[in-house]
Amino acid sequence: MILLQVNQLQKYYGADLILANIKLELQTRDRVALIGRNGAGKSTLLKIIAGHLSHDGGEIIKPKGVTIGYLAQNTGLESSLSIWDEMVMVFEPLRLMEKSLRKLEVEMADPNAIADHRRFERILKEYDGLQVTFKEQGGYQYEADIRSVLHGLNFHDSSLLISSLSGGQKTRLALGKLLLTKPAILVLDEPTNHLDIDTLSWLEQYLQGYDGAILIVSHDRYFLDKVVNQVYEISRKQIGRFKGNYSAYLEQKAENYERDMKIFDKQQQEVADLQDFIHRNLARASTTKRAQSRRKKLDKMEVLDRPSGDEKSATFSFEIEKQSGNDVLAVDLLAIGYDDQKVSEAITFRAYKGESIALVGPNGVGKSTLLKTIIKRLPALAGTIHYGTSLSVGYYDQEQAELTSNKRVLNELWDDYPLKSEKEIRTVLGNFLFSGDDVLKIVSTLSGGEKARLALAKLMLEKANLLILDEPTNHLDLDSKEVLENALIDYPGTILFVSHDRYFINRIATKVLELNRQSSNEFLGDYDYYLEKILEQKELAELALVASAKKAQVEVQEKSNYQQDKDSKKQERQRTRKLVEIEQRIEELEQQLQDYEQQLCESDIFQNHELVLEINVKAEKAKAELEHLMEEWAELAE
Repeated sequence: MILLQVNQLQKYYGADLILANIKLELQTRDRVALIGRNGAGKSTLLKIIAGHLSHDGGEIIKPKGVTIGYLAQNTGLESSLSIWDEMVMVFEPLRLMEKSLRKLEVEMADPNAIADHRRFERILKEYDGLQVTFKEQGGYQYEADIRSVLHGLNFHDSSLLISSLSGGQKTRLALGKLLLTKPAILVLDEPTNHLDIDTLSWLEQYLQGYDGAILIVSHDRYFLDKVVNQVYEISRKQIGRFKGNYSAYLEQKAENYERDMKIFDKQQQEVADLQDFIHRNLARASTTKRAQSRRKKLDKMEVLDRPSGDEKSATFSFEIEKQSGNDVLAVDLLAIGYDDQKVSEAITFRAYKGESIALVGPNGVGKSTLLKTIIKRLPALAGTIHYGTSLSVGYYDQEQAELTSNKRVLNELWDDYPLKSEKEIRTVLGNFLFSGDDVLKIVSTLSGGEKARLALAKLMLEKANLLILDEPTNHLDLDSKEVLENALIDYPGTILFVSHDRYFINRIATKVLELNRQSSNEFLGDYDYYLEKILEQKELAELALVASAKKAQVEVQEKSNYQQDKDSKKQERQRTRKLVEIEQRIEELEQQLQDYEQQLCESDIFQNHELVLEINVKAEKAKAELEHLMEEWAELAE
């Protein structure tokens, strides 16, 4: 089913054309990535589709009843409620339905209603219908859905007030609330911002199973490869469609460009041959007709434009002014945090010249705090950091906190390096895609992507031999990320970086440092190797747990067997002892009965009726006891 069609859409900002002749279609279960350079108009198109922005031409067709849920970049959820109360509001219709069901249940239990057959049937029919609707709309599982989404987005205490959350947490919560609404079309603009790797993995799985269509802007290639099945690229105000995930798009684009270049080159050769023939033969009487025929063919020919290929990319590299020693950093039992409040402790690792170390771990574990502690912006709470010889450190802040000045872009760079000429500064800025009047922009007004490129330009000029990078790919488009990756791969110094971009980590990292609150662990290799080792450790831990359980079970069984054997021997001793006691008592009773019989035969006794009666009573009592003991002996002797 077609959920959305965009036909010939145009958008202007003032006199500037931003989008032209945009065509896009969404069907049920489509997973569409919208890609393009920063400033290409991706977010603008999402806002138009979501109805948050008008367009200047074309049309958007959407069937009645198709709902669109839109999450803008860095949209934080603002509310005075708790997390749980805010999430439950999504299901207010279901909650009202639930109240109606409870009310009907009370009415059905009313004796007067029971006595009134027609009334009772009407209530019962209404209850049955409402219960079916309640079930079909998820009435019996919405609380479980809320808990699942909150857990997946790393919210474990739903009683917290939203007003007490950080900006990143509010953004994650806005995403969670949108996911719970389950619109027919889910429109997400950079949803992976502020998500750690575990949460990213959960979101990938959630979106893979989503029932509706998804239109998504993301610069996370790993994420796009996992989630999308179509790619729309906006380039030079136009849009193109490619089937498959992001990796498939790259292959198709390269193949298309190669094919188009071959067609273009072939036509160019044909045009050149025609022009050459016309030039050589038009003036000759014998060949002029043939030349004129070729001229007509050339005039009718639709000459192809040269394939445009990729847009201009940033070009830069990181160099070092001097080499560091082989031992760059030695961190031992380091504790980090703010205002004497520990975030993580017992951090120990080594960094050697030429290594590229990825720092990974869940949000809130202190990755950025560790970097700031290493560059001495924060004091260490315990432990030591030993710095190697001839070390010069370049630091990239994920928030570009220092780029808030009212200077022009040109002066922001030139003031730091006044000995360089304006031409040199402009050349550097041009390499980072600041050209023409772009260098006259005020720094504080730059977009996130522009600030990121300016911060990288400043970092490049430092020529440090240790780069400490905190989320360097944030705000960069996919092309700029690739340029940065290539520059860092060729960098001759040492790199310590934090990133949630798994593709970026795989390309850059030679070692992974996993951080948790109580310790740190080093893994030689890239991110995929780290995942393999984590999986191995998990499997080994599970095997050890199973083995431990089996061992415990064997020990319990052995102990049980021992106890059973012990109890059995004890019971045997008790049985034997009881048999001996019974046999002795039987002998005593048999002897007593013989004595009674002899007494009854004596003349002075059998003539005394009272004495005879007394002996007979004793004899009967002895016989009864003897019979009981014989039965007991028989049972024990079996």
